Amino acid sequence: MYSKQKKSNRKYDSSKELLQGAGLRPTQQRLALANWLFKGCPKHVTAEQVHAAARKMRAPVSLATVYNTLNHLIEAGLLRQVAIGGQVYFDTNAGGHHHLFDEKSGRLSDIPATSLRIAGLPRLPHGKALSRVDVVVRVR
Repeated sequence: MYSKQKKSNRKYDSSKELLQGAGLRPTQQRLALANWLFKGCPKHVTAEQVHAAARKMRAPVSLATVYNTLNHLIEAGLLRQVAIGGQVYFDTNAGGHHHLFDEKSGRLSDIPATSLRIAGLPRLPHGKALSRVDVVVRVR
């Protein structure tokens, strides 16, 4: 059952600290999702994939709760949102990097920021500052 998993999982404690450090209340649902999202190597997942993983863990979360939690994690700087075509991916690597997208498989992977050199950025509108540059390299 979910509660037994919660007590025995060491990652759960670090997820709690991660959420609290980002100013988010560590609810049962947020902890379950954060534990899965941030366990292991970086992930590029859809909300539906996160919801399916939660169901597999028997975590009591609706798809709406998954979307709300993902949006809170983005606002807190713990996730990045990557939109490609009509699909939105959530990236657990919130640091500076770019992406490689395989159009055939739909797989998204990281490209280190140091692998690309960007030159010739457009003039920014008055009063605006550059937030970041996102590059998606598409392959087939």
